[in-house]
Amino acid sequence: MKLKVNLHFHTQDDIEDRGISTMVADYDLFQGIDKAKELGFDVLAVTCHDFVTDNPGYYDYARELGINLIRGVEKRVEGKDVLILNAAKTAEEIRTFDDLKSYRETNPESLIMAPHPFFDGGYSLGRKLVKHIDLFDAIECSWFHFKLLDLNAKACDIAQRHHLPFIATSDAHDLSMLGQSYAFVDARDNSTEAVLAAIRTGNVLNVSPPARFWSKYVWSIIGKTMLGVLKRGRRQKNH
Repeated sequence: MKLKVNLHFHTQDDIEDRGISTMVADYDLFQGIDKAKELGFDVLAVTCHDFVTDNPGYYDYARELGINLIRGVEKRVEGKDVLILNAAKTAEEIRTFDDLKSYRETNPESLIMAPHPFFDGGYSLGRKLVKHIDLFDAIECSWFHFKLLDLNAKACDIAQRHHLPFIATSDAHDLSMLGQSYAFVDARDNSTEAVLAAIRTGNVLNVSPPARFWSKYVWSIIGKTMLGVLKRGRRQKNH
């Protein structure tokens, strides 16, 4: 069966989004689940920064609406972002790529994805993606690409060369973005096990049209990214 899935989604439960980051989500997960239902999603993964959302009320509510809410996390590993789907609570303890390797060995049911690996923002994997390619099960196709500028091209090439699935997500910090970029996964049912197994075998169809360059949300992302780069530059200069 073809399932509409979005595997990168943030809410106001996100520890980072509550104050450390400028990427603030102004909705809770219940509202996110309602929006996912409205948009016809069968599967949604909640991927807060460094925090595995474990409130059973969220998962029960999603189940009532016919949505499989996958437990995930966007983990900062040696300063770089890594997505872990079907995450155990112990994923919060990962700090290094050696930790990630150990986690992967003891949690084979989790799927590890490289999010936006070549985007300038300081937290993207960059060269570390290829260096640690054996730790990844999939690579993200980000919504942040344009007709004349495809920021996913290098990631797509690496996915093809290493025979890894390339899957579109929204990386939503705003409910309006939930339906911007997503995938259809051909799985036997919408259980986490079936969906992740289908992704591993590449049964994925991406829907990720070019973003509108002049949209307010795009420019908010550009502005916040530039601000982050300037802040890092000042910190490095002071050191």
